[in-house]
Amino acid sequence: MLAIIDAYRAGLLRWNNWRPNLISGLIVGVVALPLAMAFAIASGVKPEQGLYTAIIAGFIVGVFGGSRVQIAGPTGAFIVILAHITAQYGVDGLQIATLLAGFVLIFMGILKLGNVIKYIPDPVIVGFTTGIGFIIFVGEWKDFFGFSQTLPLNAAFYQKLIWSFHALPNLNVTTTAIAVLSLLLTILSPRLIKWIPGPLIAMLTATGLQIYFKFDSVATIGSTFGGIPQQLPQFHIPSLTLGHVSGLIGPAFTIALLGAIESLLSATAADGMARTRHYSNQELIGQGLANIAAPLFGGFAATGAIARTATNVRNGGNCPLAAVTHSIFLLLVIIFLAPLASYVPLCALAAILFVVAYNMSDLPHFFHILKRAPRYDVVVLLITFFLTVFTDLVVAVNVGVILAMLFFIRRMSQIVNIEEQTREKLQAELAANGIDTIPSDTIVYTIQGPFFFGAAEKIERALAAAHLDSKTIIFRLKEVPFMDMTGLETFSELIAEYRKRGINIYLCEANDKVKRKLASIGIFRLITKKRVFNTLADAIAISQKGKAPPA
Repeated sequence: MLAIIDAYRAGLLRWNNWRPNLISGLIVGVVALPLAMAFAIASGVKPEQGLYTAIIAGFIVGVFGGSRVQIAGPTGAFIVILAHITAQYGVDGLQIATLLAGFVLIFMGILKLGNVIKYIPDPVIVGFTTGIGFIIFVGEWKDFFGFSQTLPLNAAFYQKLIWSFHALPNLNVTTTAIAVLSLLLTILSPRLIKWIPGPLIAMLTATGLQIYFKFDSVATIGSTFGGIPQQLPQFHIPSLTLGHVSGLIGPAFTIALLGAIESLLSATAADGMARTRHYSNQELIGQGLANIAAPLFGGFAATGAIARTATNVRNGGNCPLAAVTHSIFLLLVIIFLAPLASYVPLCALAAILFVVAYNMSDLPHFFHILKRAPRYDVVVLLITFFLTVFTDLVVAVNVGVILAMLFFIRRMSQIVNIEEQTREKLQAELAANGIDTIPSDTIVYTIQGPFFFGAAEKIERALAAAHLDSKTIIFRLKEVPFMDMTGLETFSELIAEYRKRGINIYLCEANDKVKRKLASIGIFRLITKKRVFNTLADAIAISQKGKAPPA
């Protein structure tokens, strides 16, 4: 409850701050109404389950999350994953996977992994979000164009794409006309009527046309799902079997990973807009609690919704009261207006999802990376995108992150350098310390950059080619920020080899962290005088005189 505590300390829960949050919560509820139903239908469940999810998740994340202004609920990013789970395991399987994901999210929060998730590279995030948006776009063709036939929810993407192109000549003209009108209203109406969300205008217009003309060929919520029950969410424990639980562990981790990424991205975006600071680990715990509670009341997976959170901030929401108001509004809609939902055309919801898919794809950013980013980042972006579309999200994210890490390691290893410092380069520095020159049998090397596993071989090769006829080698470690275990082992082996050849090894200018690492690996017993000198002058004085310089 850090968000509420934070809001209380900031004085945001006082009566004079209620009005802007109540108004913002109502506006967000209006925005969430069509989206929640659309996301539920696209995920293979009933439209009321989307509303239940928005109600429960919005309330719990608002109260127990780590952001003052976060609005949670079903989101477009989950559609692809949830549709596959529903097709394979049914609604109960989807709810079990959501429950398990909730526990995973809480565990991630307890382990303080919130900050780690922020380090997923931007090309990976853009790649999989654009891929998900593309899949949603193609997946909604059936309802948008009114195809009479259908494919299984778990059909491969390429199958859906080929089937949709083949079915285009058989589109339903009336359904397509309402869908195009809804699409235009969703896009254009906010420019004319800014105080009513475009998706709501589109849904109400399409519903009004259906009520008036009663088109028999247009699929609606009522004709497809039998309408929305006019009742509160009922407590329900999904039927659990050992086989279900073991088979759903993988999907649960997928939901948890995507939910963590999506919620923290949303919270970070909200921080930039509202000038707040969210608590990432508490946000994961709040999301986990929401995903445990939602399926127990008929809902499914939820996470922080960037569009709804941004709407909240833009309309003056600055504390969890707005999220609570949003949930209460949706609850009242179910109780009093549920019968009207039977007339909502599915093609109107498909049109709304077209816009959602475009917005989440962020195509301008996608093409900006393609044109402007370094070659390695472009490779990561494209591989993540195509793997998301043609395999699945987990494979795409894992491969994308691994590739990004490997490319980063390669780039880091390229900036690591080991250089022999000549007497001419060191002349001024030595003169300032009262030393004329370096003895002819002494070599000074400076290592620049992190001495880690990616650079260990490069340094080893460079030193292997060093002059081995010298009596003394001094290593300057001033520009080494850290050394990992591989670097330490490699350095230790090299020094041991030099010792066998009778070469004296001196170390100087290492920072405290590197000194501790060197001591822990036992390198001090291999180097002359068994310590790291503070300056190069000290090391040279010892090598020349065999005693420490005066303090």
